[in-house]
Amino acid sequence: MVKKIVVLAGDGIGPEIMASGLAVLKKAVEHSDVQFEFDAQDFGGSGIDAKGEPLPSETLAACQSADAILLGAIGGPKWEQAEKTPEQGLLALRRELNLFANIRPISVPDALLPLSPIKENIVKGTDFIVVRELTSGIYFGEPRHLGENEAYDTNRYNVDEIKRIIRQAFEIASGRRKHVLSVDKANVLATSKLWRKVAEEVAQEFPDCTLEHQYVDSAAMRIVQNPTAFDVIVTENLFGDILSDEASVLPGTLGVLPSASHGESGVSLYEPIHGSAPDIAGKNIANPVSMILSASLMLRQSFDMHEEADRIETACFEAMEEGILTKDLGGTTTTTAFTEAILEKLA
Repeated sequence: MVKKIVVLAGDGIGPEIMASGLAVLKKAVEHSDVQFEFDAQDFGGSGIDAKGEPLPSETLAACQSADAILLGAIGGPKWEQAEKTPEQGLLALRRELNLFANIRPISVPDALLPLSPIKENIVKGTDFIVVRELTSGIYFGEPRHLGENEAYDTNRYNVDEIKRIIRQAFEIASGRRKHVLSVDKANVLATSKLWRKVAEEVAQEFPDCTLEHQYVDSAAMRIVQNPTAFDVIVTENLFGDILSDEASVLPGTLGVLPSASHGESGVSLYEPIHGSAPDIAGKNIANPVSMILSASLMLRQSFDMHEEADRIETACFEAMEEGILTKDLGGTTTTTAFTEAILEKLA
């Protein structure tokens, strides 16, 4: 069985960490019945340089026909003032593929406990998932206006958009600890009142799971006070953007956290949550763990290859526990040396 993976290495450290992720992925599946065919495409800043577009038509067509997409990182100072920015390409890709659900697993391996800004007795054992609605809400609502003396944005959700993201959260929770926390601001916002009503309706489809509601400001405090209390958090686009970034600091570095974006059907996209880090690009010091774990997440969520995913994750955590750490984790291991250590563990 052959599966097509579109590879969007992107900009900055993207090509370096992508090379690591692909090397580990190929090693992990070399004895599997599934074979992967990799199709590298220009995207982001590299798309602008090569084709004049952050999302060239050839890249979009390849993504639409793929079985999964791996993305490294995009952006950098070179394109900040460009007429079309790399970030516009990412928003367009999400829209064209209808990638409405962003999934961010948040965990703190024992090897990273000393790096967390939170006390070890509080953060140890943290393991939850943030499910963020990605294609609606205030980021996409119309009308919007920026004037000299007035500006406004529109936060808009409909029932179907809320149902599908809440349902996604419950489906994930069903395979975990069966608890969903829906985060809103229903004491103030009309969209949140509708969100809470629809969440209660969808919860009836999952009688084995428990639904809890919490206001976003309270949830933000709880993430740092008691992060082990969460199983699955589901929320709208703006709140999800903020809370998932807040949660990402729990391990002490963005360099170890993967993410996935899913549509209702078809292809999913997997990427690290960090940026392109142009200041360290080409220095062979970037942490490849987030890219490697994004590839592992792809195996798990798009191809049901749980054994191979487990092996990758175990190898990464074992290496870090042994003190094989890149600069962002306080170590001296290079990108390539860390990758080689993982490959040895998978041999």
